[in-house]
Amino acid sequence: MRKFFAYPLSVIFYLAFGLTIVIFHPVQWVCYNWFGYQAHKKSVDYLNFSILKCLNLLGTRFTFENPHTITRDQPIIIVANHQGQWDISPIIWYLRRLHPKFISKIELGKGIPSISYNLRKGGSALIDRKDKRQSIMAIRDLTKTLNKTNRSVVIFPEGTRSKDGIPKQFATGGLITLFKFMPTAIIVPVTINNSWKLMRWGGFPQDIGVHVKHTVHEPIPVAGNDPEELVKRVQDIVLADFPSVKAHTRKSKLI
Repeated sequence: MRKFFAYPLSVIFYLAFGLTIVIFHPVQWVCYNWFGYQAHKKSVDYLNFSILKCLNLLGTRFTFENPHTITRDQPIIIVANHQGQWDISPIIWYLRRLHPKFISKIELGKGIPSISYNLRKGGSALIDRKDKRQSIMAIRDLTKTLNKTNRSVVIFPEGTRSKDGIPKQFATGGLITLFKFMPTAIIVPVTINNSWKLMRWGGFPQDIGVHVKHTVHEPIPVAGNDPEELVKRVQDIVLADFPSVKAHTRKSKLI
């Protein structure tokens, strides 16, 4: 019965979502080309707010717990587990004061209205996973900007989405590269729960009545910590809400 009602609601959702990204594409273009970075950022903030409202049409609820005061006195590395494509909009909206940027695969830099434009123009890094040198250079260029502006970068160290909610082992490469290039940064661990359920049946229909939760943990300074030990520490914090798999990930060797 749940899936029966999910079909018509998913049609409504996709129509609303498609209209949203089509409308915001020229809005972003005007903001970026006529008014600059701040105006473009505002347009991206409200694009993602609108995406959250589209998801509300499915009965989706969002809880974003952030009891910490995070100042922009230093650059910031936001580290989260990854459960699905709907992880991103809550981070952009609820942490908009931190100006979050993303490390994304280069293929997403074209073909998707609004989303691709923001990745290209909004200050994120587009990396070619087949070209290690290009990836490192793109990340280095991003970190140079972040170190000057005290903005934030979001990284999902699992490397790919968890389709069943069970976290994958954190890879060390991207995190250690960020630690190297952003030695004065603080790390903000974020745990994401239940967003995988939205796509439990694939792209269509989307599940209905899902309660998606984001939990922000206490910031950790990069300085004064061994990089590999820091990766393990952050992983344990992010995965603390997944006790059934925590023991397994600890036994596995970090990639």
